[in-house]
Amino acid sequence: MFNTAKQLIDAASHVVVVQAENPDGDSLGSSLALEEILSEQGKRVTMYCAIEIPKYMRYIRGWDRVVRDWPTDADLIIFVDTTAETLLVKTFATPGIRHACETRPVLVIDHHGEAEDEFQFEHTTLIDPDAASAGQVIYALASHAQWDITVDAAEHLLISILADTLGLTTQSVTADTFAAAAELVRLGAKPAEIEERRRDYMRKPADILNYKGDLIKRIEYSLDGRLATVHIPWEDIQAYSDKYNPSVLVLDEMRLVDDVRVACAIKTYPDGKLTGKLRCNTPVAGIIAGYFGGGGHSYSAGFKVYEDYDTAMKELVTATEKALREYDSQTL
Repeated sequence: MFNTAKQLIDAASHVVVVQAENPDGDSLGSSLALEEILSEQGKRVTMYCAIEIPKYMRYIRGWDRVVRDWPTDADLIIFVDTTAETLLVKTFATPGIRHACETRPVLVIDHHGEAEDEFQFEHTTLIDPDAASAGQVIYALASHAQWDITVDAAEHLLISILADTLGLTTQSVTADTFAAAAELVRLGAKPAEIEERRRDYMRKPADILNYKGDLIKRIEYSLDGRLATVHIPWEDIQAYSDKYNPSVLVLDEMRLVDDVRVACAIKTYPDGKLTGKLRCNTPVAGIIAGYFGGGGHSYSAGFKVYEDYDTAMKELVTATEKALREYDSQTL
């Protein structure tokens, strides 16, 4: 699978690297690493995302090179960290982008399985579900292709791995993940400096801490306490998301509550869109997200739908109950 990906890249002169509309440390770190590595191969690289990179991710150096203007002359399109069209609604609504994907080579680099709403155009996949992040897949590709991994590329790849594994602590981490991280440190990435910058950007103004308290009071429990949910309406998104991602404020606390196996933060938008961010103690996140056409891995996933909150909540409860029941039946 590495050979085909390398052939596509070797044949290209201008590569556009695309992130989904829920950019995170993995997608941004992966994009920046590809920019660095492929530029060293003599390629012109443009990083594209349909939304602005959130402020809390700006500890990742180079975030400001991600653009929202589509490069019409790119001859290879690489999607990182997603295979789901529901996470690229604004992207494909932009005139010319879908046509570009239908008429030019497309490479998908991910560590999630392909979503139910996977791309409806021809594409080549480089997917390793055993990898802990898309960055780990890119590291493996670069190693296979014998491409130089510069100090900057090593830092970005390490950031992608640390971000998607909560600092190498999630169940997705394997010996290969630790080996990749160790090699990236050997190549010049400095975990302590990365963490210091991240902590600086994680500092919260007083009103955000007060808002976190309000969110905690809103948490609701279903399925005898196994499912915890919190609703983040559009007014909250407008007021606070520029300072801090509201769902990130409370999801980890929700997972730490006794009996909770699935935590979900649901955001609602004025155009009828609803997004869900799942964090689980039981490995069913990807299954639940798949019910809505979303995707992710076992302990972390997301989805996007267009329906009212009450309907989505009923469907979430049903999907969660089914996923937990099936999981429990298989592990007895």
